[in-house]
Amino acid sequence: MSARPQILDGAIAMLRAGESLSLESAAKHAGLTKPGLMYHFPTKEALMIALVDRVVDDWEREIAARLDGPVETAAPAERIGAYLEWALKGEADLSDLVMFADPRLCERLTARWSERMRPWLTVPDDVPAPERARLTAVRLIADGLWFADAMDNLPPDVQEREALRDLARSLLEGAR
Repeated sequence: MSARPQILDGAIAMLRAGESLSLESAAKHAGLTKPGLMYHFPTKEALMIALVDRVVDDWEREIAARLDGPVETAAPAERIGAYLEWALKGEADLSDLVMFADPRLCERLTARWSERMRPWLTVPDDVPAPERARLTAVRLIADGLWFADAMDNLPPDVQEREALRDLARSLLEGAR
């Protein structure tokens, strides 16, 4: 069996704990030698891209469970609404910020995150401007929610989350 899932699990745990991540530290955490880890991830960039993919894969499963069908057939308001509901659950942590975990790789990691999340968050160009603005506002509410939770930086309490849900839902209704 491949050590790849074990390496990624360990690296996610390290990020979740706020630890610095290197090839050496990830190898040690996974019980491997650095060359053993490098068999699966030859560079730190390869490891970090795999971590972004792992986090987004988990997000996609959870967000997709909130849709009635595949993301490809969902209307923009449905996709962004599912993203909002995922963000409202309040379970994000430091590992969800993997794209910012290495300043030298931040641009590449953020580009990968954007590429992976684009099917969920993009509003088609032909959507009228007022509707685009409402959908974008809901996406930014969701972005702010998971980011505040991940950073544990003044995350909204239960009542505030309900008020944000109501506000965002009213914006989504106006976008249909």
